[in-house]
Parts: sequence; structure tokens; C-alpha cells
Amino acid sequence: MKLVRYGERGAERPGLIDANGALRDLSGEIEDVTPGTLAPAMLDRLRGLDTDALPEVAGNPRLGVPVGGIPKIVAIGQNYLNHIKEMGYEPPAEPVIFLKAISSLSGASDPIIKPKTSTKLDYEVEMAAVIGRTAINVSEAEALEYVAGYALMNDGSERAFQGERAGGTTKGKSADSFGPLGPWLVTSDEVGDPQNKNLWTRVNGEARQAGNTSDMVFGFAQLIAYVTEFMSLQPGDVLTTGSPHGVAAGFKPPKWLRPGDVVEMGIDGLGEQRHVIVEFPG
Repeated sequence: MKLVRYGERGAERPGLIDANGALRDLSGEIEDVTPGTLAPAMLDRLRGLDTDALPEVAGNPRLGVPVGGIPKIVAIGQNYLNHIKEMGYEPPAEPVIFLKAISSLSGASDPIIKPKTSTKLDYEVEMAAVIGRTAINVSEAEALEYVAGYALMNDGSERAFQGERAGGTTKGKSADSFGPLGPWLVTSDEVGDPQNKNLWTRVNGEARQAGNTSDMVFGFAQLIAYVTEFMSLQPGDVLTTGSPHGVAAGFKPPKWLRPGDVVEMGIDGLGEQRHVIVEFPG
């Protein structure tokens, strides 16, 4: 099942994508796609609906963040070996965790806003898990049972903020529009094995990133078990899991994003994103 929220920012309606790729309205069944919607019993109810009986949405409306009211975004850095090498890091002994501001969230086709003082704007295609029920101190063996579904995320980055402004990954990852999520949330039963998904990025039509989640240093189950040693993961929380090589910072010279650039990315079964880079307003 592919869950979406469609419409203008702040006025999104709940929906799903049917087996033929058509957008169906869910507002007669639920008020919104929220963390509560991700509970196993609720997902089972929605799976049981006759999708052909749901109203079909005409046109091509904007798709927003697929879950409203996300509590937090937990991100993992340095989690693909080739990306670690291109950035000049050493492979971590344990997962590298940072938090990304909720205000960075945006839709799969929304513009990415270059921060006013940005000089080193970058992209990172990532596969994210969205949690369906509270997880704390879970084992690797049971970890994936807590995942409601998966989504594509662009972990937008400002490398000067991240590495040259007194340290702190969060400050380089949290600008408004730096967290496009979606276009949809694909429930776990439809995704299958999350450790065998191709992911890619193009900028202005040029292939930049190409990888597979099998190359992750720490897989989804390991990461969920690890993170829940230090904090609980709540329904609706997003855990985004790192990016393969080919980021702008990894080229010599770097290929930083500029206003007017078009960034496209995708993951097997999780859809695609397309963003135009725009100047900070005013």
C-alpha cells in the first residue's frame, strides 16, 4: 500500500496510490495520514478497503510529506563505504547519529531553497524507515517489525554549515526544505527486503549517485536496534539511513548545487523526487 498526502502545503488530504497508479482519496475513511494511521491495526483496516470504490483524484496535485505530524527525524551519517571514502572519513565503529529539524520536511516536488549564506549546497539520496509503534531497546531480530513502511528521502546538506561552522552535523542538515520525503510511504509488506534496493541521483540530467542498500555498513535492523538503545522511536518517527557515493562534495572540484539546478532521485519501488534549486527569498 502506498499512502500519500496531496494538495497545497498545510491543506493536504489523505490518499493512496492504487494498483494502477491512480491517486485515490481517503478522506472518507481517515482525516489525515498521521502517526496513528501507522498502527498495525489501522494499516490492516486500510488494506482491506476496496480501492476501486474510493474516489479517484483528477489532475496531478502536489504530493506533500506522506505522514503529517512526524515527531522527529533521526539520521545516520557515513553509512555507505564508498561515500565514507569519498568524504575522506574512516569507517565508524558504531553508527553515527544526528537529528534533523522537523521544519526541514517538504514534498517530493517542492523546490529546495538555498540558504541565504549557503556556499556548499549538496544532495543525498537515502532510504528512510517510518516507525509504526513505539520501539525502545529492541533486538535486531525484531527490529523490522516496528517499521510501518519506507520512503525516499533527500538528506539535503550545506557542507560549510556542517563542517566549517564550529562543527555540528544538525546545523548543516536542517534548513527549511532540506528534508524532502516521499512521494509516498510504502508499507513494509509491499517493500519486502529493504537491504536490496537500488537508489540513484541525477543533477541536470547527469548521473551522480548510484548504489544499493546492500552496501550499507549498518543495515536497517542494526540501526533500529542501535538507536533504540539511546532513545525511543515513536510512531511516525523517520529514520533515514545514509547515502551512497556521488554527492557534490565528493567530486574534484566539488559540484555544489546552484539556483536553477534540477535534482532528481529515486529508489526501487519508492518512487522519485524532482526539485528545482531556488534562491533564498528576499
